[in-house]
Amino acid sequence: MNLIFDFLFKQYSDYQTLDILLEIIAVIFGFLSVWFSKQNKVLVFPTGMISTVIFVYLLLKWELLGDMMINAYYFIMSVYGWYVWTRKIDDTQVTPISVTTAKEKKISVFIFLTTLLFVFFVYKTFNKWTGWVAYVDTLTTAIFFVGMWLMARRKLENWILWIIGDIISVPLYFYKGFTFTSFQYLVFTCIAIFGYLEWKKSINKSLHIV
Repeated sequence: MNLIFDFLFKQYSDYQTLDILLEIIAVIFGFLSVWFSKQNKVLVFPTGMISTVIFVYLLLKWELLGDMMINAYYFIMSVYGWYVWTRKIDDTQVTPISVTTAKEKKISVFIFLTTLLFVFFVYKTFNKWTGWVAYVDTLTTAIFFVGMWLMARRKLENWILWIIGDIISVPLYFYKGFTFTSFQYLVFTCIAIFGYLEWKKSINKSLHIV
């Protein structure tokens, strides 16, 4: 039992207690945010903003620039998403769940490629392009940037990108020494799968009604 505990949490022996507590709090609010997203509730954004603010602080302190930029971007897109999700398209309806249009797919590709170049430039500028982790960080950052943009616009395909990015992030964060965050992404993966199925069902239901 001790061997398992040491394997999972030994890296925390060098961390400040406050930082450990902050990571746990950020993970809890991260869970809430993804759960509310699955339920198609606007509370996804305020809970997500609390989580991202904490992670921005921690990741900046730990010099994980790619991860920090992801969370800073999440915060900005949460403000945008909060507006889109609550914006009324007529007197009774707010922005509905929908599939990605051809134009949005092109924008998604642009965001993905631009993010790859931007993160690479940042890593090179701060001499952080030092190993395979930087490559994976760059990839996941680009995936999550597109995923967050699509989620803010209430697009079904956002879940596919979350699933891919979450699966990659589980071993990545464990390798980095953030066990709680790694567990978070494992749960995120499961929630994202169910989120996709629920949003897909919602779209099919609305089409059937029409």
